Amino acid sequence: MSGAASSQQSRTPARARESTPDRSELTRALGVSVDPELLEVALTHRSWAYENNAPRNNERLEFLGDAILGQAVTVMLYSRYPDLDEGDLAKRRASLVSAVALAEVARAIGLGDHLKLGKGEELTGGRDKSSILADTLEALIGATFLDLGDDAATDLVLRLVAPLVADPSRFGAAMDPKTSLQELAAQLGHGLPVYELTETGPDHSKRFIATVHLSGEAIASGEGTSKKQAEMAAALFAWTTLQGPFSA
Repeated sequence: MSGAASSQQSRTPARARESTPDRSELTRALGVSVDPELLEVALTHRSWAYENNAPRNNERLEFLGDAILGQAVTVMLYSRYPDLDEGDLAKRRASLVSAVALAEVARAIGLGDHLKLGKGEELTGGRDKSSILADTLEALIGATFLDLGDDAATDLVLRLVAPLVADPSRFGAAMDPKTSLQELAAQLGHGLPVYELTETGPDHSKRFIATVHLSGEAIASGEGTSKKQAEMAAALFAWTTLQGPFSA
């Protein structure tokens, strides 16, 4: 074998490695190692798949992960809170599986850095959109189930939501986020929250985006299929933000 050929072969693996995204940090944050090909699908937003003619995006995995998430959280709450009635259990579950809560978890593990987004989503801040982060987290749960089974997927869910379950104040905020935000804002010396609404999409598939302002400053945004849903999502996200560095 010639020296040139040998040199070319030795360089090829290096180029291949450079073209493969490094997901080691994400794997460590998740605490589970998923099949690399399945992991890439879970991270692929439909905008990237469309622009790159990719055969798959993460929406089917998201559908699967949503069901697994709901079941795992339901069983956990049922076991942990034997004295709560069905209504209170349902409210607590809703607070833990909401897009705002899942997006908070996704930000904590740095998921936004690993998203595969189309150019349009990149330009409009898609890496920090609560809806995209929440959907991708669900897709990762679905991928874990397919690759490693039900027990591994359930364990992943419980690890991810553990910090949320440990914060009792979250449940009250999730049940009535607009009132909770108003009360917290008053405690911190802010005026009443002001909501600004915008609409996107065609008439048959509208989405609403609500941005909540405190003391003239935009604090958080939320999305939904109705104005009420968007405002509630924005309020819960703002409440979460006020619990952190913003309140210092």
